[in-house]
Amino acid sequence: MPHRSPRVPKYRLHKASGRAVVTLDGRDIYLGTHNSPESIDEYHRLIAEWQLRKSAQRPDGCSDITINEMFVRYWAFCQDHYRKGGTLTREPGCIHDALRTLLNIYGNETADTFGPLRLKAVRQSMIDRGLSRGVINQHIGRIKRMFKWGVENELVRPETLQALQAVAGLRRGRTEAREAEPVTPADEKIVEGALRVC
Repeated sequence: MPHRSPRVPKYRLHKASGRAVVTLDGRDIYLGTHNSPESIDEYHRLIAEWQLRKSAQRPDGCSDITINEMFVRYWAFCQDHYRKGGTLTREPGCIHDALRTLLNIYGNETADTFGPLRLKAVRQSMIDRGLSRGVINQHIGRIKRMFKWGVENELVRPETLQALQAVAGLRRGRTEAREAEPVTPADEKIVEGALRVC
């Protein structure tokens, strides 16, 4: 029987004091004036931390988090991490493209049930979509990187990542994935024209 996630504790009114309260792990935590923006923000912050603790590790050592849930947290990390000079880089968009196939096929599965054969199934789906060998290898690398982040944050067992690392990249001439068109030098006349404009 699959393990069910714990029910999220409710935001409540403590009538005697007029304050908002939430009960986490048997302890009442007061959040400030009931229905104030500050108390609601504090509630959401505490619940996020509580859920992270609860889903991080079950007593049997198996993560309870789904791939979809892990992606939501990883995506929030990416929005902060992949910035240059305060501006979001292109990498989050590449990560989203890379993980789309994974989420469509296995998003509702728990992260620790995702192994090498399922990763290869995701890769085959990318081949079937006509993606080039180089792009597929980059996408698979980004999937592994999310699981590495999951291990770092105790959402995924280290053994899960170790198993995924065993899946080697596609090699030229040994896969049905197409090769990207080679990048050829620009026409000299076009380059000279561009230089005159500059």
